[in-house]
Amino acid sequence: MIPEAMLEFNNVSLTYNGEATPTIDNLSFSIKRGEFVCLIGPSGCGKSTIFRLVNKLLKPQCGEIYADGQSISDHKNYCGYMPQNDLLFPWRTVADNVRLPLEIKGGLSKSEMDDRVNEVLKNVGLENWGQKSPSELSGGMRQRAAFARTLLTGCDLLLLDEPFSALDYLTRLSLREWLLDQWERDKKTILFITHDVDEAVFLSNRVFVAEHYPIDSLTSVDIPAAYPRSLKSLSEPGIADIKERLIGMLRKETA
Repeated sequence: MIPEAMLEFNNVSLTYNGEATPTIDNLSFSIKRGEFVCLIGPSGCGKSTIFRLVNKLLKPQCGEIYADGQSISDHKNYCGYMPQNDLLFPWRTVADNVRLPLEIKGGLSKSEMDDRVNEVLKNVGLENWGQKSPSELSGGMRQRAAFARTLLTGCDLLLLDEPFSALDYLTRLSLREWLLDQWERDKKTILFITHDVDEAVFLSNRVFVAEHYPIDSLTSVDIPAAYPRSLKSLSEPGIADIKERLIGMLRKETA
């Protein structure tokens, strides 16, 4: 039987070395297969710590994390991670940057890797840019290349950590719509960190709010707007009320 939950935290706690107070305290939540969930909360509240726990950069002191029904302690290649910065290597072409996950995993011939890279570059609108240097790409194009690289991990769970935060406003709007197109096509499960309430509401099935520090729970808020979405979706009845509710929750925590 295929597990319904793609990601699950079960009573997870973590305290950084030298700290008296935990950052994550007995936290439990789950994300269903194929969901798009945004995680919001004040700066420094521990959102990125959740990502580091999922991708095993940190190990919890207690509790268990499951990906696709299996403990991540015994799991490999279960999630792809895209940080805030694109981290494209300037000495490699765009195609060679995107190829990195395939090189690390191994098992494919050069021609097979070329085919996979060319396909994913086409899917993200960079079909004719593979032999360019990263410096020749705009900020939005670099982020699309970074997303293509994340897709080639082959994972059904993707962690996106504020990938659009450094981009200008119009580019962010364009990439939000583009990302939803990719998600609706590929049916990946996405957990997306953002500080932008509009962005969270526009993208998500659900928004998780980190209301407390330490993070001992995440408040789940459903977004009722149907897909596909456009900017007009943010003006649908009830959406403005949800945005105000989310902003109020963040203001309360900041205060």
